[in-house]
Amino acid sequence: MANVVLQTQIPNVFVRHGKVRDIYDLGDKLMLVASDRLSAFDVIMKTGIPGKGQVLTQISKFWFSFLTGVVENHLLSDDVKKYPKPFCDYADQLAGRSMLVKKTKVLPVECIVRGYLAGSGWKEYQKQGTVCGIRPPAGLKQCDKLPEPIFTPSTKAEQGAHDENISFEKAVEIMGWEKASYVKNKSIEIFKKASVYAESKGIILADTKFEWGEIDGKIILIDEVLTPDSSRFWPRDKYQPGRDQESFDKQFVRNYLEDIKFNKSGPGVELPADIVEKTAAKYIEGYERLTGKKFIPAV
Repeated sequence: MANVVLQTQIPNVFVRHGKVRDIYDLGDKLMLVASDRLSAFDVIMKTGIPGKGQVLTQISKFWFSFLTGVVENHLLSDDVKKYPKPFCDYADQLAGRSMLVKKTKVLPVECIVRGYLAGSGWKEYQKQGTVCGIRPPAGLKQCDKLPEPIFTPSTKAEQGAHDENISFEKAVEIMGWEKASYVKNKSIEIFKKASVYAESKGIILADTKFEWGEIDGKIILIDEVLTPDSSRFWPRDKYQPGRDQESFDKQFVRNYLEDIKFNKSGPGVELPADIVEKTAAKYIEGYERLTGKKFIPAV
C-alpha cells in the first residue's frame, strides 16, 4: 500500500493548499501535487486515502497522452529527477503524485459536460424540467442517458463555498463569445472521445469537469483531467436508471457520512479503516480498468 501524504513540506518555496492539492509557484511554472486528502461535501476529512493522489495524477497523465493531437495541455514533466531544485530532492513526497506544468491564466468558468442525468442536474430537472437552462426531454429518470451530451458551466467558488451552475449565455458574458464557444465545443469533443474509450473498458462516463487556461494566446487543457474526483464513472454492468449508481470514487465515504448524519458545515472527521480501504480500492480499480495497467505505488 502507498504511503499516505496529507500535505507536502518543501522548504523555502511558497505553497498554496487547495482542498486536495498543494500548488507551488515557480514563476512561469507550477508544481501541482495531489495529496491523499479527501474532500466530501466540500469538507476535508481528517483521514487520507492511501494512493489516492498517485491514482489521480496517473489517470490525468494517461488522459493527457490519450488526447495528444486533440488538444494541447499544460504538462511539462512528471519525472522528479528532472524537476528543478529543491523539488528533485523530495521524491519521497512527490513521486507519482506531482506534475510540473505550464503556468496559465486560468479561465474563470468550470466547464462541465453531462452525458447522463445525475447530481445537481437531476435535482434541477426534478424541480424545473431543465439542466442549467437546457431543457432535456420530459419524463427522464434519475441517471438516464441524455440524447446528447450537454455543456453546463459553473462559476468557480472560493474554497469552502459551492460552485454555482450557470447558463452558456452567462459564460459568454464572463469570458466572451469566442472563448466560451471554444471551451464548450472542445469540452464536448473530449467528453465524447473519452466516453467511447471508457465504454470499451466497461465504464460509463456520466459527466466530468474540465479546466482551461490561456498561455501565449492559446487556450489549453489544465488541472486534473477525467479523474474520479472530477468525473462520475459508473461500472456499465451494474448501470440501472432510476437510482443512484455505483461509482469509482468516494461513494463509500459519502454514504458513511450520510449514515452518521455528518454536519456538512464541517469540520472533517476521522474515517473508519474499512471505509478507507474500500475507497482506496475503488480509486485503484478505476485506474486499472481505464488504463489497463496494474497500479504500483511510486513510493
